[in-house]
Amino acid sequence: MEPKHIDPKQIVADGYDRIAERYCAWASQVRQEERAKYTAMLLDTLPVGAVVLELGCGAGLPTTRQLAERFTVTGVDLSARQVALAQHNVPTASFFQADMTQLDLSPTSFDAVAAFYSLMHVPRCEHLELLRKITVWLRAGGILVATLWPHGNEATFADDWLGAPMYWSGFDSTTSTRLIAEAGLHLLRAEEETIEEFGVPITFQWVIAAKPVPAHEQA
Repeated sequence: MEPKHIDPKQIVADGYDRIAERYCAWASQVRQEERAKYTAMLLDTLPVGAVVLELGCGAGLPTTRQLAERFTVTGVDLSARQVALAQHNVPTASFFQADMTQLDLSPTSFDAVAAFYSLMHVPRCEHLELLRKITVWLRAGGILVATLWPHGNEATFADDWLGAPMYWSGFDSTTSTRLIAEAGLHLLRAEEETIEEFGVPITFQWVIAAKPVPAHEQA
């Protein structure tokens, strides 16, 4: 059991600061089809010029760069080093370093929120409140595309993941989809994707959810 004084978010921030370049190179070789599939969903669904928030943008490659070719993108990451790389790699997007759970953004200001492989680095006790914030930030009809764990995992610590300590957390699929609904979003799709990482099959749950359009705004 980890000592209680260890801050999991600090582990994540420090870890990605240390392995930013290595992670970017590694990520370009794994789960490519999966990432492309859900990036394409955003590219094909949203109109040109849509306003997109990316939570956990990393170094901006390849997802942020692709999104920024069509949309107005704001990327957020806990790692200062990742943000610096993203600013260099995708100069047409806006970036800032922050804890996504502490963001104070304008209501109904985004057409979509993308969170690829990032929510599982957030302590699961904060997931519901973050989902509620995302609902507020989205415009009516706006969509969330996010990666979650399919199995309950209160806290997992690794001493060495790509060269640095790392932390993950999440709920099982049933709980996550319930929280999505409780936060005010309508689940459109939930799919499990399994890919080998370091020779081990790793499964993620991908969810697509939308903020309902009020009846008086429906055509």
